[in-house]
Amino acid sequence: MNIPIEYSMKRIMLRCGKLGIRSLARTALYSLPFACVLTSSSNMAAQQNTIPANSLEGVTENSAARKPASDDSSPAASPVALAGAAELPQAAQNSVPDAPVPQKVPDDPRAPQTKRILGIIPNFRAVSTDEKLPAQSVKDKFVTATEDSFDYSSIFIPVILAGYSMEENATPEFHQGAAGYARYFWHAAVDQTSENYMVEFVVPTITHEDTRFYTLSRGGFLKRTGYALSRAVITRSDSGAEVFNISEVVGAGAAAGLSSLYYPSRERSFANTGTEWGLDVGIDAASFFFKEFWPDINHSIFHSDKPSSHTQR
Repeated sequence: MNIPIEYSMKRIMLRCGKLGIRSLARTALYSLPFACVLTSSSNMAAQQNTIPANSLEGVTENSAARKPASDDSSPAASPVALAGAAELPQAAQNSVPDAPVPQKVPDDPRAPQTKRILGIIPNFRAVSTDEKLPAQSVKDKFVTATEDSFDYSSIFIPVILAGYSMEENATPEFHQGAAGYARYFWHAAVDQTSENYMVEFVVPTITHEDTRFYTLSRGGFLKRTGYALSRAVITRSDSGAEVFNISEVVGAGAAAGLSSLYYPSRERSFANTGTEWGLDVGIDAASFFFKEFWPDINHSIFHSDKPSSHTQR
């Protein structure tokens, strides 16, 4: 029987007051610690007596499962223990870690860029999809601008622009005929060279921008077209971040401004300079569009081989 400590003290003090015997009170005080010990012992015994039944069943089952069958006279194992023993092999199988699943290598890697388009047009600034390259150095930018300006294929764009300009009589002072076409041609060639060096070397060296074109090669036609055309105003910095393409916009504008120095005085106007500026940016945007889809065209029409899965990293 559990008796609270406060109740025991009250009974002892009441008895001491009625009898008036100090020795009894002293005895009660001395016996108080022993009462506390007895009370706590009784509480612990009560808790031990109230162990849940399921715990006892678990102990019984575990002991029965661990008890070996020495002979035929030993008592039979309980059904619960037998069921647990039957499940041990399955549990052991489930505990075995799964083997790592090999990653599937794409069967159709992205077609790479080539150094030239149709074997003629320079494509030195195009980077294949997912290709990782170090940042461009000043020397790299100078070499790229020089290759684009003085490669044997760099003659084609001035040839086309000279014929178109003469057909439209864009600069009447140049006149017509072979002499007129020659004037249109060398002006277009100088325009292209100055624009290449401004866009690919001078301005990007100052602004620390990457002049290369990184192929997207993912998504639908509209997504890839929008990406390619946007590279005329968006590019990467030397650190890899996307930034405004100062090299293209400002470089093309600077090249258009320089062109007024060697054109007839009547052509030196803001309107003509703006037209030349827009033409340079438009040609570069169109070239980005063509470079984006060139690997697909090269593979589909000319049946170029795509890189194998072993070389694609």
